[in-house]
Formats: sequence, structure tokens, C-alpha cells
Amino acid sequence: MTTSNWKKAFKQLESKPTIMKKYLKHNKPRDRPTGRTKKSCGRCGRYGAHVSKYGLQLCRACFRDTATQIGFKKYS
Repeated sequence: MTTSNWKKAFKQLESKPTIMKKYLKHNKPRDRPTGRTKKSCGRCGRYGAHVSKYGLQLCRACFRDTATQIGFKKYS
């Protein structure tokens, strides 16, 4: 089973306790003090391409969707 998000794997393995135990033994996610997984998007949960300036806590895709509603203007 390959997945980019460990929460998806947990959801799939809830009904299989023995496989879940083995998965946790070898693939247990750990809390990291720094790095990409420390910050996630507040809207969709994505870890990459994070915009934290001004306390936004959004990924770039969610920022593009909500920028005009927040009050940002596009200059081009």
C-alpha cells in the first residue's frame, strides 16, 4: 500500500488490527521539530507549497482560490 498521506493509510487499516500493528511498527509517523510536514494547509491539509505569511496557513492552491475574498488584489 502506497500513500502520500499517512491518515489515509490509518483509515484503510482500521478494520485490520494485525496489519495495522505491523504498519505502525515500521512506518509510524513521528513528530518532527522542523521541515515540510510541520506546517499544513488549514483548508485542505496539503503539506507542500505552504503560504504562512500574515498568518494565512494556506497552500498555494487554496490561496489562489480565496485571495480575492481575503482582500488581496492581483496586479498584472
